[in-house]
Amino acid sequence: MQAVQIAEHGGPEVIEWVNIAQPTPGSGELLVKLEAAGVNYIDTYHRTGLYPVGLPFTIGLEGAGTIEGVGPDAGDFEVGQRVAWAGAPGSYAEYVIVPVAVAVPVPDAVPSDVAAAVMLQGMTAHYLAKDTYPLDPGEKCLVHAGAGGVGLLLIQIAKLLGAEVFATVSTEEKAALAANAGADHVINYMEDDFGDVVESIVGPKALDVVYDGVGAATFDRGLELLRPRGLMALFGQSSGVVEPMDLGKLARYGSLYVTRPSLFAYIADRVDLERRAAEVFDWIAAGQLDVRIGARFPMSDAADAHRALEGRLTTGKVLLEP
Repeated sequence: MQAVQIAEHGGPEVIEWVNIAQPTPGSGELLVKLEAAGVNYIDTYHRTGLYPVGLPFTIGLEGAGTIEGVGPDAGDFEVGQRVAWAGAPGSYAEYVIVPVAVAVPVPDAVPSDVAAAVMLQGMTAHYLAKDTYPLDPGEKCLVHAGAGGVGLLLIQIAKLLGAEVFATVSTEEKAALAANAGADHVINYMEDDFGDVVESIVGPKALDVVYDGVGAATFDRGLELLRPRGLMALFGQSSGVVEPMDLGKLARYGSLYVTRPSLFAYIADRVDLERRAAEVFDWIAAGQLDVRIGARFPMSDAADAHRALEGRLTTGKVLLEP
């Protein structure tokens, strides 16, 4: 079979389209014929070595497809069944070994490409708004990168929960997408200081929570916008790693909370995984959650997909298709 691998860490140029042996499922594993793989920032971190991996390494953690083989102790999963996952290394490949522990059935009402597009980013948006800081009606949140894969979903979920949503974007096209997703206030940070705009609308120290997947470029200003005992949820670092900080600043700003959550800690328990995936799929089936697939690339062009993602040239979800 063919797969996307790296033999060294570096830029998109280190990505190779190679022939490797088709794997065989072991105990508690499924062999899945891939229909679509999701492209995520964590894939670029594996490629660059920011998150070290053993080499050679087949990139990718997320996808959806049809089961072609089951190993022993595969539970209720069957050949021919559609499944999706977040957390199966080697997902940029024509066939993927998916541990039963991370696989979830895909409902008939959800297309496979949509399922692949929401496993990582959709469940991330879900845990942020439902668990990291459970939003109540009327609360105020800021969503950075509002036209990105997580951002568009998080805006919609926050509105389903009744929150007032501020969103940042970098272009007018992205502003329109964030507004269409339901954001109450959309800020083009290329034109205005996002903090100044927030303060002009709701006053100083008025936000209940900041959902920040950008990191270095936005973190410090975001802290200044939080109400006393508000929460900074730093879930990504697309602009770079946040520098170490004096924790005394949290006291001076009003006893703030800061957390650095990750999806895999929120789906480590099978019950949590099934609950999150099911609720996201239910929202999609009911027409309450729109999934924007902003770009599709042939899997052999994975390097171009990484360039587009890192260059902030994409909106919504980026998929690779065999």
